Amino acid sequence: MASTETSPHAARYPAGAQAFPHRDLIGIGQLERHEILFLLDEAEQWVTLNRQPTKHNDLLAGLTVINAFFENSTRTLLSFEIAGKRLGADVVNMHAATSSVKKGETLIDTAITLNAMRADAIVIRHGSSGATQLIADKVDCPVLNAGDGQHEHPTQGLLDALALRHALRERGEAGDDFTGLVIVICGDILHSRVARSNLLCLQALGATVRLCAPPALMPTGIEAMGAEVYHDFDAALDGADVAMMLRLQTERMSGQFIPSAREYHHLYGLTKQRLANAKPDALVMHPGPMNRGVEIDSEVADLIDRSIITRQVEMGVAIRMAALDVLTRRGRGVEGWGAVT
Repeated sequence: MASTETSPHAARYPAGAQAFPHRDLIGIGQLERHEILFLLDEAEQWVTLNRQPTKHNDLLAGLTVINAFFENSTRTLLSFEIAGKRLGADVVNMHAATSSVKKGETLIDTAITLNAMRADAIVIRHGSSGATQLIADKVDCPVLNAGDGQHEHPTQGLLDALALRHALRERGEAGDDFTGLVIVICGDILHSRVARSNLLCLQALGATVRLCAPPALMPTGIEAMGAEVYHDFDAALDGADVAMMLRLQTERMSGQFIPSAREYHHLYGLTKQRLANAKPDALVMHPGPMNRGVEIDSEVADLIDRSIITRQVEMGVAIRMAALDVLTRRGRGVEGWGAVT
């Protein structure tokens, strides 16, 4: 399987490196619509590979990928590690708890150290917004943002779009984009980089995005980003095609944002009864980890033919394989992927 084969959708984006001229993947906000579509289309070959008995390709053989995670992670770290290894790369995981950061080393010094090791790609997860860009400015290799503070989590937005596209295509409902779809994102919008990346990605693909949260968990001025803002979850779900739930990020909260988890579930938890406000076949999504009984009930999370939560996890590996492939093409000397003029 060769990633350089001509895509059947190639006509909708520029040829060669112009299809994705960026060295790094820092945020969805930096991408054009055709660049998002390009990454989604590139991921399709890896969806196919990952469903085969033998899930391996030597495309990145000889390359070293460093996963530098300054925040705890299970799904994202494991997904990036599997992605790199399935492409044949040497993958090294760096955990901040065992790194020199705990000894007082600055983020810039850490970046300089990683750069001196001549990695071919670095995946960064950090608790401060902008940290990934700071590192990208100091290193010579591509940098992939695996989540930085409350800024963005671009591969999560992309994998959610890919999972949704697959689910809709299986129903015979989706074309190349999400024009006409109404998607509700409900939960802790204030602290969620996932919400920001999904808002940007889904809108770029034509969807109408409704954000729903208690007033204390809704960012001020978010309407300027084109979102429809709701505080009544039942009203937000009216006629919706998709309900995407977010957990309460208590680790980022200082102070009292909600009365209690029980009260929050009463007003903003996705129950089977509440889901009935949406379209009869509305899909259910959640980036994980889920807090069952808080933002979502188990009977909703496990709905056959409605919940695509496990599909989101599956698509995460494919999207991250695509990102690693595309961002390392110049370094690998792939034909047509020289410097963009």
